[in-house]
Amino acid sequence: MQNLIDLVDKRLDEYMPVIYPEDIFRAMKYTVTLPGKRLRPIMCLETTRILGGNINDALPTACAIEMLHAQSLIHDDLPCMDNDDFRRGKPSNHKVFGEANAVLAGDALLTFAPQLIIEKSDLPAETTLKLVHEFTKWAGAYALIAGQVVDIESEGGKFVKSPEETLNFIHMNKTAALFRLAVRSGAIIANADDKTLETFDGFAQKFGLAFQIYDDIMDEISTFEELGKTVGKDKNSGKLTYVSLYGLDEAKCKFSSLMQDCYGIIDKYPSEIFRGILDKLQKRILGE
Repeated sequence: MQNLIDLVDKRLDEYMPVIYPEDIFRAMKYTVTLPGKRLRPIMCLETTRILGGNINDALPTACAIEMLHAQSLIHDDLPCMDNDDFRRGKPSNHKVFGEANAVLAGDALLTFAPQLIIEKSDLPAETTLKLVHEFTKWAGAYALIAGQVVDIESEGGKFVKSPEETLNFIHMNKTAALFRLAVRSGAIIANADDKTLETFDGFAQKFGLAFQIYDDIMDEISTFEELGKTVGKDKNSGKLTYVSLYGLDEAKCKFSSLMQDCYGIIDKYPSEIFRGILDKLQKRILGE
């Protein structure tokens, strides 16, 4: 897994030279290259590999997905959103480059990423078109942005739907969407059939929800040093989370159930990397 992280980091650095006007390119590159788990690009690469594709064919798309993730973090941390001063243990983008440049850096990444898929991928035109369609679908108003909007609307207990439906909508769109994009893209690059693509999509949906519950639990029980961001902020701002809605013990039960579903799907494929990701999350929450 570390080899894949190193490979992604190397390509991200190559894909993002700092040119004039330097401020915007530095701001873009700052958040993208902050040390992280790189789960989304790794899941794209690993899906491609285990389904018979070449990971080199998937690298531009995997890096584009990491750029999209970074864009969502930059905007999520803004004062008008979650107003967080730290990300991955470092000052948030707007604290370093100013709010205006942070907004523009997020906008630039949102357009630079699909440009990367088109210009750097050596894939058939039909495959590239499918990948760009997947990217724009999951990045936009029907998925990632929709989840962010409802997340903001629900602060302080303002719900159009029930709290349970609202919570599920937020995290299927705000969190699971990028994991779905990652594995679906990997399957498309490997030229997988529709049934296989849907199997991996189902895995990503369950994993995305499990990962969000993990994040909610860690926000409750961990430290700044572990998370790299402000701890307890969701609770203090009245955000709807799995812990606030169901309690810590029930959140752990939901997490455990989703993780077992994930194991049940991915164990059909020879992947130490996917299993290692699941093992690490489960150990942090359940000690197993």
